[in-house]
Amino acid sequence: MSSQPNAQKSSHIALTIAALGVVFGDIGTSPLYTMKAIFKPNHGMPLNEMTVLGGLSTVFWALMFVVSLKYVTLVMRADNHGEGGTMALLAKVLEAIKEHPNWKPYLLMLGVLGASLFYGDAVLTPPMSILGALEGLKLATASFKPYIVPIAVGIIIALFALQRGGSAKVGAIFGPITIVWFVVLSMGGIYGIMQNPLVIKALKGRGNK
Repeated sequence: MSSQPNAQKSSHIALTIAALGVVFGDIGTSPLYTMKAIFKPNHGMPLNEMTVLGGLSTVFWALMFVVSLKYVTLVMRADNHGEGGTMALLAKVLEAIKEHPNWKPYLLMLGVLGASLFYGDAVLTPPMSILGALEGLKLATASFKPYIVPIAVGIIIALFALQRGGSAKVGAIFGPITIVWFVVLSMGGIYGIMQNPLVIKALKGRGNK
């Protein structure tokens, strides 16, 4: 009898690690390029205390609303016979409106739009994350600069080749890597807050004055 709970516990741990590698790894790599994109010179945003706190506040509360509202409140409670994703939810909605066929074209358009946004994110996010990480090589030595894009292309090709093995294989490989990344990110964040506690003001939203 005791072996069954242990097996379930091991299964839950494995699923949690896989989810970290597949789902939350996407969110966790955002710091690699988000702040750099906010303060890009052609955006004309000055790099000072007010804009840094405003940028941090926007990123923090956007993540809180996306995770708590979109994922926890909506996505985790909506499935089509255990399947998720845009197309699965669209099929469920179309099944629910059989008595209103006039709504079908509009819902199909929303489904196509949702799928387009998903594929756009899937195409843009990996290169941005990889380039954001590799650009750190320039801090070590400027001689790496000509090789950053070729290395990024090689990594992307390798990742998409690996992805053919399925989400379980990808999650099993990148789950532990993501855990290490989150630990390092947390330690860096705690160290940064200790060095400059003023950044806590970014969590107050409109109270940053």
